[in-house]
Amino acid sequence: MTHQISAPPVWFRLPPGFHDVGPGDRAALDSFAEALGSTDARRELSQLMDDLEELADHNVVHTAIGFHPEEPVGVATSLFSLTVRQAAQPNPRLTVARTALAIARSPHWINSIRRFIELPSGLPCCLVAGTISVPNTENHLFQARVATVYPDGLHLLVFDLTSASTQHATAYTDILEAVAHTALFSDPEASAPMAGGTSRIFEVLL
Repeated sequence: MTHQISAPPVWFRLPPGFHDVGPGDRAALDSFAEALGSTDARRELSQLMDDLEELADHNVVHTAIGFHPEEPVGVATSLFSLTVRQAAQPNPRLTVARTALAIARSPHWINSIRRFIELPSGLPCCLVAGTISVPNTENHLFQARVATVYPDGLHLLVFDLTSASTQHATAYTDILEAVAHTALFSDPEASAPMAGGTSRIFEVLL
């Protein structure tokens, strides 16, 4: 769940392997890096926290880091974020369509897929995913972005998942789409239990 005074509450589920992290975790991560005794780790974690603080200035209300094992050895990492901002006009379908079009028109895309998603809520939703270039380097990143709206149509929500592990593009796309399917706009603990069934969130793990 994420909640800020300036943004409406949104509940969603991230799959195993994702860990919430935000600017308020700087002291704990600094202590962790110091315990490791690694100058590189301290520098990289400090840069990460600086970046997260900068994201908060762009209406990003929630961030999480994903760690998933990669064969034969290693870990694939990713960054999840949720941005909430006021919609520019009152038509929710137009808001989502314009946002998706603006995302797709970014000059950084090397290749991308674009499609509409049918959410259980019936709210308009669009996904854009693919490979993007990193300015001033030859590196490439995978990125998936899902745009939808709050039920009142007054707020735009953009879910993001970014990773340097471009070989997992399909899995990461499925993960973000599954997360979007779990989005709720009222406290799920206040609702009656739903009928049994397998959650989509566990069907898309790397």
